[in-house]
Amino acid sequence: MSKWLITIGIILIALGVLWPLAAKLGLGSLPGDIKIERKGFTFYFPLTSGVIVSLLVTLLLWIFRR
Repeated sequence: MSKWLITIGIILIALGVLWPLAAKLGLGSLPGDIKIERKGFTFYFPLTSGVIVSLLVTLLLWIFRR
């Protein structure tokens, strides 16, 4: 259990460091990402970005398990 927690922590740190780079590449503002702006309220749901990140993580896990 502790190995999983350490691994998840390292992954989260890496994502936090790489997030500004992903924003520069356009990840987070792709077609399909939902953004609703009203006076005093902003709702953002990165649907397409989440699917792409999920596919990449799944691919990486599939490669490393082999």
